[in-house]
Amino acid sequence: MQMRKEWLYRVEKLLKSRNEYVYTKVMPVELAFVATDDHLSCEEAAALPFEPIRSGDPWGRDWQYAWFRATVTIPEEAAGKRAVVRADLGSEATLFVNGSAAGAFDLQHDDALLSRNAAAGDSYHVLAEAYAGHSGRRPLLGDAFLCAVEEEVYQFYIDLECLYQVRNHVDADSLRTADIDRCLREVTSAIDLGGTPAERAVSAARCRQIMAPVLACVNGSTSPLLYLMGQSHLDIAWLWPIEETKRKIARTMSNQLALMEEYPDYRYVQSQPYLFQLAKTYYPELYERIRQAVREGRIIPEGGMWVEPDTNLPGGESLIRQAMHGQRFFKEEFGVDNRMLWLPDVFGYSGNLPQIMQGCGLTYFASVKMFQTYENIVDPFPYNTFMWEGIDGTQVLTHLLDYGDFPIRVNPSFLIKQWNERVQKDGIATRLVQFGHGDGGGGANRDDLEFLKRLENLEGVPRTKHGSPIEYFEDQASRGLPDAKYVGELYYPAHRGTYTTQAALKRLNRKSEIGLREAELWGTAALLLRKREYAYDEADRLWKGLLLHQFHDILPGTSIHRVNEEARAELLRIHESIDKSVAGTQAALADGDAEEATFFNSLSWDRTDIVALPDGLAAGLAGSRSNLQRYEGRTYAEVGVPSMGWEVCSFDRAGTDACDHPCLSVSPTHLENEYVAVRLNAGGEIISIFDKESGIEWAAGRGNALSLYRDDPSAFDAWEIDRRYRESKADMVAEANVSVTAEGPLFANIRVEKRLNESTLIQNIRLRKGSRRVEFHTTVDWREKNKLLKVDFPVNLHANESLQEIQFGYVKRPNHASRPHDADRFEVCHHKWAALAEPNRGFALLNDCKYGISVTGNVMSLTLLRSPAFPDEVSDQGTHEFTYAFLVWNGSFFESPVVREAYELNVPVLVQPKGSGLAGFSLLRASAPNIVIETVKPAEDRSEDVVIRLYECKGAGTDCHLQAGFPLERVYETDMLEHPKRELHPNGDRLDLSFRPFEVKTVRVANASRTGLQ
Repeated sequence: MQMRKEWLYRVEKLLKSRNEYVYTKVMPVELAFVATDDHLSCEEAAALPFEPIRSGDPWGRDWQYAWFRATVTIPEEAAGKRAVVRADLGSEATLFVNGSAAGAFDLQHDDALLSRNAAAGDSYHVLAEAYAGHSGRRPLLGDAFLCAVEEEVYQFYIDLECLYQVRNHVDADSLRTADIDRCLREVTSAIDLGGTPAERAVSAARCRQIMAPVLACVNGSTSPLLYLMGQSHLDIAWLWPIEETKRKIARTMSNQLALMEEYPDYRYVQSQPYLFQLAKTYYPELYERIRQAVREGRIIPEGGMWVEPDTNLPGGESLIRQAMHGQRFFKEEFGVDNRMLWLPDVFGYSGNLPQIMQGCGLTYFASVKMFQTYENIVDPFPYNTFMWEGIDGTQVLTHLLDYGDFPIRVNPSFLIKQWNERVQKDGIATRLVQFGHGDGGGGANRDDLEFLKRLENLEGVPRTKHGSPIEYFEDQASRGLPDAKYVGELYYPAHRGTYTTQAALKRLNRKSEIGLREAELWGTAALLLRKREYAYDEADRLWKGLLLHQFHDILPGTSIHRVNEEARAELLRIHESIDKSVAGTQAALADGDAEEATFFNSLSWDRTDIVALPDGLAAGLAGSRSNLQRYEGRTYAEVGVPSMGWEVCSFDRAGTDACDHPCLSVSPTHLENEYVAVRLNAGGEIISIFDKESGIEWAAGRGNALSLYRDDPSAFDAWEIDRRYRESKADMVAEANVSVTAEGPLFANIRVEKRLNESTLIQNIRLRKGSRRVEFHTTVDWREKNKLLKVDFPVNLHANESLQEIQFGYVKRPNHASRPHDADRFEVCHHKWAALAEPNRGFALLNDCKYGISVTGNVMSLTLLRSPAFPDEVSDQGTHEFTYAFLVWNGSFFESPVVREAYELNVPVLVQPKGSGLAGFSLLRASAPNIVIETVKPAEDRSEDVVIRLYECKGAGTDCHLQAGFPLERVYETDMLEHPKRELHPNGDRLDLSFRPFEVKTVRVANASRTGLQ
């Protein structure tokens, strides 16, 4: 019969009293402390002047640390027992025992082991480093005791909880439930914890004998199998700064190593090489023990990337470098190659991630986040285990785990739910399951490992196997790849505000990615042409700095103010270092006649652009007025520059041929060139876009219409844009000051100045001669709170989907809400461009640092700024500069200039005020317009081979040839980590290549620096 509620209440009451009987307080621990703002080693801290502190005393201040010191001598009453320190320091703390990192106090670790078999008279010198936090409240010191663990009582409680959880989840009418209920009635009648510790141990042992036969029952032959992966998700920065993460990794790893000493079969997976680097730098003694545990196979370094980055916002080359630096660190430090990309907490996954993974040797993908959504209850993600196919057709075996409730504890309830609540009910017999506390680190605790011993094959609970997650994937592959397949991006139907929040970080990220591309290209050219030594160490430092700040709570803007402030400062330093490096390299290439100038184009096609000239050069060009223009104190020239090369201009020929007739006309309400005529209203909004070539009117309403919305989501301010935000439009002043500030001959400019509620906007609307691109150079002094700024462009086009650039290609997304998943994509991430296209024409929005966009029907809406109040109460306040543009074209999308125009908006022609011995030089060019040469760099192994990365950008299979400005003697196609796959056979300086749609190719030219340039 079923157990009556009174018996269940007795079991629950007994479980709640656990700590009262497991721990016997032996004596108080007297502490002394000292506060510090510095990061100190254990030895340095021990030399500080400590002061006495008592329970109840406050200590420290915001962002500060304190060291606590004590000496503990084991008394007779604790001899032969497990001796631990239980201390409430008011915060998390790293514990050092006799100079070695021995464990930590955190949310799931509330005691620190001194000895498993204490000897009377043994002394332990204890130091603990604790964080004071940053809440504005000083932490209070609580009690600290030396305690003896009553081991038999502890084991009794684990047995009892294990059986109780099983009976709460299996069929209430089953024989298994009846058997457990009988056992629990007998146990609750027999247990007596009221005597001495020795008497309690006898009673607990007797009850454990009663439970043993029930705990020995095993499953039948059809029980599912769960592969258990011990791990701890540790955000590098989030609600704490990176400075605190340095301590968090020490706390996490010291706790896990302590568990391994006691439980030799325990295996722990740690991702993110950056965290290992922190341990290596700040805790060398701990790191050596980590290395030893890796050698023994007990710590498993697996995860694939330098940090766990956002995969929506970083560029494709950045994601490759995440894998490159991550794989290299694990190989050099531990001798291991990663096979799994592990991104547990990332806010959606790019549609080209499968190709990038496979190119970097990562064959398996695992994540958690896809099932942690808030409103997505109608159309949830359909699979746990499936083949994920990217935009180029690459497939990777993928498993999506469930979160479970924090803390993630290994117990029957958790494991049964992991199986029963899977979304994929057919076609799988196994699952991968993580355990261990995460977000702020921590990992498994002793309870987890004790449960684990009982749960290998306990009747009523899925069978378990504990170890490396690779075992799960290998087993799955051996069973046959799953029939389930998901094509395209793994769009996360939440956290849409992360495409926009902390706009300054996103701008610096874009500019730094472009800058590093320039630095590598021109550094390669200088290596080939001038035999100039390439700055490998500096490049490594700059890349790692950028990759760190692409972590999934930094670049998306979901961290506290200090994190954002420090990230902006560091990214600005990185950007300035890159600019200095690029200028120095270009100066080495342009070291000729001081009466000339050299213009550099890093893009892989010939281009004509308008360039602001250096002051000294501009003074000598006053006579050539037809291809020059003065604007706001600077002189601009129109110059033509070859693909991935440079052109030299002397003072009397600095540009293209002069125009025979003016092609620009402008007034406060009118902007026109050879191709388009744009009309504006008094507020600076566009009311007409007339295509002079086709006679088409593109505007279907007011374009460049700025709209301000109340942006107050129900939770997670920095993360979320509420799907109902358009119902909460905020008032704005309609009037604007509109004036003409440039009339040509190179470009015309209309300046618009207006208020946006509490903010102000200055916008320069610019049209160049010979261009179909209208640019909006924008400066906003942003003073809003919980507001969202978007700009709308309604256009005369009909399409059922929009095209939006992602890494190395684009995705198609619906512009309607026909199905729930369509409706969920009301705000999406894109990179440099998005477009609506009919078969014979199209309209695109381009940008230089904006990632969020929504497209509804024929209205394209670029998201410009947000101002959430949590977790950074002053997020995005201040001045923002950005540029967006629209482009219209006639013809098919494949024939359109969209991709090239978007690159040109982002990548300027650069100028050096000296000539070069090689005028009109082109390092590389691709014959097909849809093949983009993204990267040119020296090989990572410092062999001075040259690596070239190209991709097909329009989704079309293409044959092309690569033309080089240097001999191609020995050439290899490689993976993305630059390992040769097959030899290619060039014809002199020409290499024929064939691309599938959206394919990324990496080509390695051996001995390039030794053969030299032609």
